[in-house]
Amino acid sequence: MNASTAADIRYIMEVLPHRYPMLLVDRITAYEPYKYVRGYKNVSANEPFSQGHFPGNPVLPGVYMIEAMAQLSGVAVLKPGEFTRKVPYLVGIDKAKFRRPVIPGDQLQMEAKLLRVRGTIIWVEAKATVEEQLACSADLMFSVTSDQRGFALDASVLHE
Repeated sequence: MNASTAADIRYIMEVLPHRYPMLLVDRITAYEPYKYVRGYKNVSANEPFSQGHFPGNPVLPGVYMIEAMAQLSGVAVLKPGEFTRKVPYLVGIDKAKFRRPVIPGDQLQMEAKLLRVRGTIIWVEAKATVEEQLACSADLMFSVTSDQRGFALDASVLHE
């Protein structure tokens, strides 16, 4: 994927090890490696959180918004297939703010900008909006480590 190009779920599944129900990025809309990434998550009433958070008034949990922004950030620091050798673990969350509820039917637009890299530690500034209103923002810190176990996942199921 080149700078400023979009990517669909197949590309995301080649980059990230996450799968349903924890894959929280549906599309990449803009991307420049080790600089920034933009994408979104479509929030659906069919997702597991809708049944219990809160019954009759489903709201996307704040920790899911943080996780979605963290996953989006992973796209900026990994290449396809790299999760079999490297894993960016979320190790810090600073300045987290939640400004509006996110409900089924909303599209959570997210953006992550890399602030700095020092060795295997990466700092990212992330935000999420719905209809141009800030929903969530946070500074995230990752430790990129070699995972000797690796992951045996791929997106080939989507090509059948």
